[in-house]
Amino acid sequence: MLGPDTFRFLNETRVVIGPSAWNDSGCDLLWRYNLHYFDDLNAVDSPTRAAWHDALLQRWVAENPPGVGPGWEPYPTSLRIVNWIKWALAGHALPPECLHSLAVQTRWLRRRLEYHLLGNHLFANAKALVAAGIFFAGDEAEQWRAFGQRLLARELREQILPDGGHFERSPMYHAILLEDVLDLINLAGHDPETVDADTVGFYRQQATVMTDWLSVMGHPDGEISFFNDAAMGIAPTLAELVNYGQRLRLDRATALLTGLTVLPDSGYIRLEAGPAVALLDVAPVGPDYLPGHAHADTLSFELSLFGQRVIVNGGTSRYGNSPERLAERGTAAHSTVQIDGADSSEVWGGFRVARRARVFAVSVDGPLQISAAHDGYRRLPGQPLHRRAWEMTPGQWVVTDTITGEYREAVACFHLHPAIVAEPAIKGQDSGVQGCLRLPGGQRVQWSLAAGQAQLAPSLWRPEFGHSVPTHCLKVRIIDGKCRMAFSWG
Repeated sequence: MLGPDTFRFLNETRVVIGPSAWNDSGCDLLWRYNLHYFDDLNAVDSPTRAAWHDALLQRWVAENPPGVGPGWEPYPTSLRIVNWIKWALAGHALPPECLHSLAVQTRWLRRRLEYHLLGNHLFANAKALVAAGIFFAGDEAEQWRAFGQRLLARELREQILPDGGHFERSPMYHAILLEDVLDLINLAGHDPETVDADTVGFYRQQATVMTDWLSVMGHPDGEISFFNDAAMGIAPTLAELVNYGQRLRLDRATALLTGLTVLPDSGYIRLEAGPAVALLDVAPVGPDYLPGHAHADTLSFELSLFGQRVIVNGGTSRYGNSPERLAERGTAAHSTVQIDGADSSEVWGGFRVARRARVFAVSVDGPLQISAAHDGYRRLPGQPLHRRAWEMTPGQWVVTDTITGEYREAVACFHLHPAIVAEPAIKGQDSGVQGCLRLPGGQRVQWSLAAGQAQLAPSLWRPEFGHSVPTHCLKVRIIDGKCRMAFSWG
């Protein structure tokens, strides 16, 4: 919130004046959703805008009659209910008309739970019912709380996998749900008599394993990895969530992230040695019945060296149904192999997937050596299979791709972080190709391709919604079904 009527969401600033501005169809739907969330009420520096917030709360009630506009859809309603309650429990007095509206919003939500969407949406609905049930008193509030807790117990057991990962396989949504669980622990502490000790213990157990999972899936820069729908600036960072957990006296494992860490249930692997951290995707695209946030990124990876991201996936800058959204979800936007111009999983629409890649033959072949294959391209006429092996040794990272079956063209993409400077490639001593990458800290990383044709092509990195950064991609045309790309550093 930049002023009484000025807001910046998704890297876009707009002035919101008058009732119609809340539901301006000329504005992106996700931006309008953010406008109705009221996240700024609970920002770190929110007390400096207390007068703006008080006026905005009253204005929202006056200009958003029940059931009118996207602000009354169940998901933004759920987030707004929780944000208003957190603001009130932090010591602010909700104006009487807002207090009345909060009850109306909860009744409205209770009749419109998003069973048709499930996943993080239904979880947010249930959390809002619990928050309202704890905040208000009376039989109706008790019914909201009890129903919400039953729904949360079921959804937590389904959505949080045994290794701690959220089943939609998006580090961004995982972080959002982790904050949700921490909020539930916090809310329970507000009125301990409304939440039994076993329920709070379950929330704490889930928060612990979820925090550990997010630690594994983060880069040394403290931000999330980009698998499936993921971008910075939407969910709290790992450091912020760890700090929140510490304030709630949450227990955490303290094992150092070195060597090999396998997340077997969610399907990700972390390799770390010296200055190198690699994150590998050997996961399903998501639950079979809920792949809406999936990208065609199977067997992709991200690599950080000396604390700097070097090889990246493309990220996410938008939702909706557009060619740009489709391109961001497509295989070519990720550091993996594309065959015959097809996507490894058939992403379509804004949040749909048809035939999807299935990973198999995942194997730990050495201390820091992994191999896997997927069948996503078996639907093509030549029924090709993609196999990939990764190996980390002191001072080197090697990626080997093998394609079996018939195909016209296979291209391995290695997307570079925008801060990386790629020097022109030259012919190697053994008829291969080699080149150099310069990192911001002055380090130099040599890359060499034993076979195949390499070129540096323009690309985009999308670290935040509404923000795309020009960068480059090392594109390797695979010859005779195999290529070996090695990155070396001193």
